[in-house]
Amino acid sequence: MTKEANGMNKQIDTILFDLDGTLINTIELIVASFLHTMEHYYPGKYKREDVINFIGPPLSETFEKLDSEKVEEMSHVYRTFNHEKHDELVQEYEGVFDTVKTLHEKGYKLAIVTTKRRETAVRGMKLMNLDQFFDVVVSLDEVTKYKPDPEPLLMALNGLKAKPESALMVGDSEHDILGGKNTGTKTAGVAWSIKGEKHLASFEPDVMLHKMPELLTYLGIEPTSASS
Repeated sequence: MTKEANGMNKQIDTILFDLDGTLINTIELIVASFLHTMEHYYPGKYKREDVINFIGPPLSETFEKLDSEKVEEMSHVYRTFNHEKHDELVQEYEGVFDTVKTLHEKGYKLAIVTTKRRETAVRGMKLMNLDQFFDVVVSLDEVTKYKPDPEPLLMALNGLKAKPESALMVGDSEHDILGGKNTGTKTAGVAWSIKGEKHLASFEPDVMLHKMPELLTYLGIEPTSASS
């Protein structure tokens, strides 16, 4: 964390979370889905280190850069594999459930802001038993622009009747950090980002979390023994 992370942020009453790579560990699922798709269209050309750079933006943006005429086709191949392997490959991050549960119990306004389609996002949340804590989910289906544009964050804030200056955006990619900055929220990066803590730190989040319960410390909340 940073020197600011000493419980001096009690003015924050709203937490916006990215989903993949932040609250639920979908990294192996995403990497496997990209590798499957790339092998189908470009045999032998892409390896794990190559597709890691695809993580963050919506599929359409990634596939548009590869072949603008096959965006829908490639997206279909990706999603078919992704849905088949979803429950097998998705894992939980230590401390996430108890941290989110504590925030919910403390009355924080909570929302998910993701570049996934709603159906897949909700499936992952239910698998990790996190859906019970979120009344607002802003997915790719609801927006015309996506992070780092402020549109999805503003939609989540409006849904929660919250203001940017009292909110924190938590995420694992530069799109989350820049999205928060563009919206006027505080920002928190997670050091378990697939792109690495150093990469994420270069976008200057207000705080870097090395495990999710540190978020409670940042907010001035005493973690329970279960979430510490």
